[in-house]
This record gives sequence, C-alpha cells and structure tokens, in this order.
Amino acid sequence: MKSSRLPALVFGLVLVFLYLPIFFLVANSFNAALYSSTWEGFTLKWYLALINPMNRDLWDAALRTLTIALSSSALSMVLGTLSACALHWYRTKLQQVHYGVLYLPIIIPDLLMGISLLLFFVGIGATLGTGTILIAHVTFCASFVTVVVLGRLQGFDENVIDAARDLGATRWVIVRRIILPLLAPGIIAGGLLAFTLSVDDYVITFFVTGPGSTTLPLKIYSMVKHSKELPVINAISTLFLVLTFLIVWLSQKLNQSHPNSTSR
Repeated sequence: MKSSRLPALVFGLVLVFLYLPIFFLVANSFNAALYSSTWEGFTLKWYLALINPMNRDLWDAALRTLTIALSSSALSMVLGTLSACALHWYRTKLQQVHYGVLYLPIIIPDLLMGISLLLFFVGIGATLGTGTILIAHVTFCASFVTVVVLGRLQGFDENVIDAARDLGATRWVIVRRIILPLLAPGIIAGGLLAFTLSVDDYVITFFVTGPGSTTLPLKIYSMVKHSKELPVINAISTLFLVLTFLIVWLSQKLNQSHPNSTSR
C-alpha cells in the first residue's frame, strides 16, 4: 500500500508558515534598501548603525531586558527547584490543587495574566517599573522551571539517597553531593528556558511596566510604529534571535545530558 504524502506536505507548509517570516527578517537585516520591498545588495550598515549614539536608548532597553531575564531566571531556578522537590517528595491531599496552581501560569493567556498582575500591583499601591516586571516574569517563569525539574525527578533513583544515609551522610551532604548534581542539568535547562521566555515576553511586560523601564520587545514595537530606520530593528532582532536559538539549543543539550533524562 502506497503511503500518503499529505502528512509530509502539511508538515512542510507548517514549517514554511512558521519560519518564512523569520527568514525574511534575517535576510532584510543585510539588505541595503531602507524598505524591505526591494533588494539593493548585501550590507552590514544596519548592524554598524546599532553602535550609533542615537541608538543608545535601544541598547539601554536591551541591557535592561538582559538584567531582568538573568534575575528572573535565577530566582525561578531557586523557586522552581524547591517547588518541584516539594511536589515530588511530599504527598498530601492537596496535591491536585498544588499541580493546578503550578500549571495555571502556563495555560492562562498572557493577556489575562498581564491584566491580573496589573490589578494586583495597583491594588497594593506598588510603583510600576523594573521591580514589577521582575516579579511578573518570576511568576510565570518559575512554573516552567518546576515542570522541567519535575521531569528529572521522575527518573530519580531514591536508592542513592538511602545508601548515603546508611553511610552516615547528613541531610545537607545529601543535598549538596547527590541531589543537586543529579538535578543540575534539569535546573540549568529550566533556567535557560526561563531566560528565553523573559527576554521574549511582550504582553505581560506591557501591562506591568512603568516610566523608564522599557524593555527591548516594547522598544522594538515602538520603533516599528515610529522609526524611519526599520532595518535597524531587523538587525537587533536577528542578534536576539541568534541568542535565543543558542539558549534553547543549550537547554535541550543539558536536558538530554543525563541517562535519566525525561526524553529517554
């Protein structure tokens, strides 16, 4: 019986739909034309334009974005790991409620989450700015770290801990010498995933940002509407696209680096 080519065709169309716009963005970052409707030759002037003092606010937004992403991913790694360990090792009658709270930031639409966080910050009288952005990013990034670390814990060999206890190891020694090294690939992979989500976030950040705390996604959106040098946006977007792909690739490598990885 001859196999159908329809699934392969549909798969190919989906890939084209997803990645063709990204291809045009990268290609136009090397286009000498001011507008991307025509190709006027290869150039690097849009990348060189990024170091122009006139684009200082763009780099300020990029630095702020990286600072928030690093901080939120570090906090998410700590909170997510503790949350995963609590869910895995402490069985209670409220376990289903715990899992519901865990998955809620993942499945809830960004629009609703952004509005709810804005109402919360306004309700407690918090000043919108970098601090509220950081709290908002930790709120949804911690859940992703928890899910990744939980996947690592599902293949965790409990006999290793029992053997360490039989040999007289204290609780701190077990955590430092056994649990953390075995969970490290999952923790780092979750942290890299949280970093990527934080760097790329626009919707939630839009609701909880304040004066002087513009991040790169917000800055790029503003430039799309008002800037006369659109290829500069293509150049900075391409740089962050490469950074994001490298982080995702490294995250996948780390998550598959242990024989107990969930992908095996």
